[in-house]
Amino acid sequence: MTPADDPGHAPAGILLHLAGPLQSWGTHSAFNERDTARFPTRSGIIGLLAACLGRRRGEAVDDLARLSLTSRTDRGGVLLRDLHTVGGGLPAKGTVTTAEGKKRPQAQATLLSHRSYLADAAFTAALTGNDTALLRECADALRHPVWPPYLGRRSCPPEGPLLIGLLEDPLHHLVRLPLACASTPLRQPTSNPPAEQFRGKSVDFHSDAPLHRLPIPSAGPNPDHLDGSAPVGEVTDDPLDLSPRRRTYRARPVYRRSVHLPDTPRGGLGANYLTALHTYLNSTASEKQGGAA
Repeated sequence: MTPADDPGHAPAGILLHLAGPLQSWGTHSAFNERDTARFPTRSGIIGLLAACLGRRRGEAVDDLARLSLTSRTDRGGVLLRDLHTVGGGLPAKGTVTTAEGKKRPQAQATLLSHRSYLADAAFTAALTGNDTALLRECADALRHPVWPPYLGRRSCPPEGPLLIGLLEDPLHHLVRLPLACASTPLRQPTSNPPAEQFRGKSVDFHSDAPLHRLPIPSAGPNPDHLDGSAPVGEVTDDPLDLSPRRRTYRARPVYRRSVHLPDTPRGGLGANYLTALHTYLNSTASEKQGGAA
């Protein structure tokens, strides 16, 4: 029996840290209105992997599309809507070309579009699947990308580290890795309160697979009473063809679960988060070596 055939064996998976000044995960963008989901989309993550692997637009991504994506919202960020202009102030020959191959009249040369972003958001994501060789190839490509990765749009580069690692039982680590967020102080309403008490943060998980078996370390309260066993809606982000002129996606169910993680450390921001992440990964490696001994 191979590990993949063993129902008690948790396969390996890739863990990603998705953070940066701006992110944008479009789901139904059209023409001059470009939206963003509040969590990373399958199409965005598959595109990120394809860029790192050096695949050109139009090349098959069927193998990548078989990977399952589960994300944890460490910081939801702030929704930002920006106005973009294209072609303004240029001579006629420098303006945007129409679908007929002509140039727009000077009075209509400036194109306006509204684009939505998540500012200062951070997510931890797990990519899982049965193809261990593909996961290793993707992890190597994330370490040494052929083309620069981006968070939904090319104007949204990630901050490091993008790759947390290729680890066994990734969903176990997804609920235990330090959160990329600052601790929230909460003073107790007593006459002699302790210096600081910290409130358990409600953390959202989104996935393309049911979340009721997510290995939550403790049975904390469920704020919205959803256990993640049933989809909460659909999102059209499962890529069928990423060719520039034939880009098509299909709808897929989205599962959501919101839980308190009082035992998951708040890693802080910047260097503090990197230190907390390093400490966690070192302790995980030590536990694995101890178990092997």
